[in-house]
Amino acid sequence: MARKQRLFHKGTLLELDILDVASGGKGLAKVPTDEGDFNVFVPNAIAGQRVRARISLCKRRHAEARITAILKRSAEEVGVPFQAIPGAPYITLPLEEQRKFKERTTLDLYRRIGEITDIESRYEGWLDSPSAFHYRNKMEYSFAAIGRGPDADPDADFGDGFHLGFKARGTWWAVEDLEGDSGLFDADFENLLPEIRQRCAASGLPAWHAPRREGFFRFLVVRKSLAEDRLLVNLVTTSAGVESFDVPAFGLWLEEKLGPRLAGFIHTLNDDTGERVEAREGSSRLVLGEDHVLESLHGLSFEIRMKSFFQTNPKCAERLYAQVMAYAFEAPMPSVATNDPVTLDLFCGTGTIAQLLAREGGTRVVGVDLIEEAIIDARRSAERNGVQGLEFHAADVGRFLLEHPGYAGRIGTIVLDPPRSGISPKSLRKVIRLQAKRLVYVSCNPATQARDLIALREAGYVLKRFKLVDQFPHTAHVEAVALLEFDARAAATTRGNHEIAIP
Repeated sequence: MARKQRLFHKGTLLELDILDVASGGKGLAKVPTDEGDFNVFVPNAIAGQRVRARISLCKRRHAEARITAILKRSAEEVGVPFQAIPGAPYITLPLEEQRKFKERTTLDLYRRIGEITDIESRYEGWLDSPSAFHYRNKMEYSFAAIGRGPDADPDADFGDGFHLGFKARGTWWAVEDLEGDSGLFDADFENLLPEIRQRCAASGLPAWHAPRREGFFRFLVVRKSLAEDRLLVNLVTTSAGVESFDVPAFGLWLEEKLGPRLAGFIHTLNDDTGERVEAREGSSRLVLGEDHVLESLHGLSFEIRMKSFFQTNPKCAERLYAQVMAYAFEAPMPSVATNDPVTLDLFCGTGTIAQLLAREGGTRVVGVDLIEEAIIDARRSAERNGVQGLEFHAADVGRFLLEHPGYAGRIGTIVLDPPRSGISPKSLRKVIRLQAKRLVYVSCNPATQARDLIALREAGYVLKRFKLVDQFPHTAHVEAVALLEFDARAAATTRGNHEIAIP
């Protein structure tokens, strides 16, 4: 039997009407064919839009496509005084409308993936970000030799030149110039970007040409302290031509423009050919000022460096962490058969949650994270904040649990805050073997959390309640905080029904 030909191929350009939005912010379009409607999923699209999109993945029954241009706006969209950027696809959609589709699609994930039919009875509601705009404390801008201005015709080809801004929709090689406030980061700094672009271009050194993998100017990375309203700037270049660029003079010019708001200026050499800010083999040097900014969360102080992992929306993170504390210390408190109870914070990052647990809980807290730089920051900030009863380990979570079996039976609460990919099955089995009475699972990807809830339920952990947190307004991302408690009867029922032994 002959194999049917695919209707579309990677690279095909289509004009699509977005009918609905599915989980993860994927707009749904349908293309009529002789065999019926063919589904095309378009990330970051809004129901009611008409878009031009290029096929990026094609299967027999569906395809995915990336937007290259928005041809018609949805009736629900409103005007905003910001330059449109790919990183804020829903900024023209009122926050209430954003919440509706995020709630609807996220709760559907728990039903479909987590197999939780009564999810509404466990859902405790939505936590808004305190600031809907200018909430980010970090932004990465790209230089490029290929690009266009923000007002260019979306059907026009990209041109050669000197550009600074964000990657244009549907490309990895071209940049659309940022001419002013995007609505996400610091308005004054983003309004300065055209001058920065002009000054760098005047040096005569080229911007990065991604297809050719050559050039000098690559990235401009900025961290902001919302607590102190100060900026840490990192200029990333290659070494080709660095002797012709006066790096200290550029730093002094930034200082003149930003004044006391400039906390420090760093120059990083990155000769890697990949499109990443962090070089496998590169060097950074502090040109002027300090190598960090100070941020504050719930009265704790943190030194944030360029490579530090830290919550991108600190004000909303305070609400997120307050919910973690509420679940972790919810009465009745878990009891363990030991005089030395332990609380574990796994995937602890720079130790914010661990410090709050130790400060508020009165038990010994152990934080574990794979990234050594994050653990160094965690130890440093705990010492600065005077928080006692803490220990941090730089280790893979699964390996740490395997090498420290003595924690089994001593743990009242485990806080899990894994990366977007969730917890590996092996690591999750090791977590289950620790026999903690309570789990607080923080997730930046509800789909992987929903997946993990199945294994936890089979081991006797019952989802009691959870909340959704809008950490990133104007994007499809949602964070979730879930409270699970061990129920021996539930474990026995699961074993009896499915013949699954607790790992």
